[in-house]
Amino acid sequence: MQLRPLGQTDIRVSALCLGTMTFGQQNTEAEAHAQLDRAVAAGINFIDTAEMYPVPPFAETQGRTEEYIGTWLKSRGGRERLVLATKVAGPADWLPHIRSGTHRLDRPNIEAALDASLKRLQTDWIDLYQLHWPDRKTNFFGKLGYSPDEEEPSVPLLETLEVLADQVKAGKIRHIGVSNETPWGLMRFLALAEQHGLPRVASIQNPYNLLNRSFEIGLAEIAIREQCGLLAYSPMAFGMLSGKYLNGQRPADGRITLFERFSRYSNPQSERATEEYVALARRHGLDPAQMALAWVTSRPFVTANIIGATKLEQLESNLASIDLELDEEVVAEIEAIHVSQPNPAP
Repeated sequence: MQLRPLGQTDIRVSALCLGTMTFGQQNTEAEAHAQLDRAVAAGINFIDTAEMYPVPPFAETQGRTEEYIGTWLKSRGGRERLVLATKVAGPADWLPHIRSGTHRLDRPNIEAALDASLKRLQTDWIDLYQLHWPDRKTNFFGKLGYSPDEEEPSVPLLETLEVLADQVKAGKIRHIGVSNETPWGLMRFLALAEQHGLPRVASIQNPYNLLNRSFEIGLAEIAIREQCGLLAYSPMAFGMLSGKYLNGQRPADGRITLFERFSRYSNPQSERATEEYVALARRHGLDPAQMALAWVTSRPFVTANIIGATKLEQLESNLASIDLELDEEVVAEIEAIHVSQPNPAP
């Protein structure tokens, strides 16, 4: 397993990170523990979760993912060998069950969220504490374009950063990260940290896959020049890039089948592009899912590729992608498809 620096910190994380948002909804506690065991055995030291998980988010399951990781940590030990990342939810009217729906990225909310996560995870510290999405209204979660007409009062970035700094001083978190952030937001956080001597953002967790390469437009240069790499989520576009949903197929246990809300990558233009990527993989004797994952992992601005699975055999396949090196011909053909059908799923 490759190890890569996490921003400018002294931490090195595995190039593959285990995503856990299925724990507690599609995966039982025993299945979650089995995935964690297998991932660690394969050399993964990086685990990502969030206070709102599992997804889809429901009041009755909220926090269960962290609880399952917590029971695993308690039973297995070795906490100091792992890099544990979690997230605090930003404002969202679709999460009324989290802190009575008043969750903002201010002091009361961050302190409450962090303490609750630490308790569920049964640990004294979080290695990477991330802002799950901005407090302000802007373009994320598949939204293109920014409209100033939608702006409303939000928690100032400096205030949020100061609260996080206090948690670092208290020893509850080691480093901070952002997620679903824009180029403006990331650069402002970095500038404020430098100006005020506050903790520096170490990473940005945004969607990135063959169907959505929007990160490259404004954020890739920042990630490289500022040493604030991408933690790529949805690298297989909700499983679309495996090819299992092509031609109208809907496997009974597939996420897109089970949860209609996951339609971001199943529009007609995404299906057409997916057909081409899957055909490309098969022409070269590659597994489509492994090709999609290997391509993400190989990008120079990617710190870690967040893989997820509901079955151990899926996890095994995802883990094997770390050993796949795409040759120049395959990469050139991927680029040709992208030029003809750029970012079909925003």
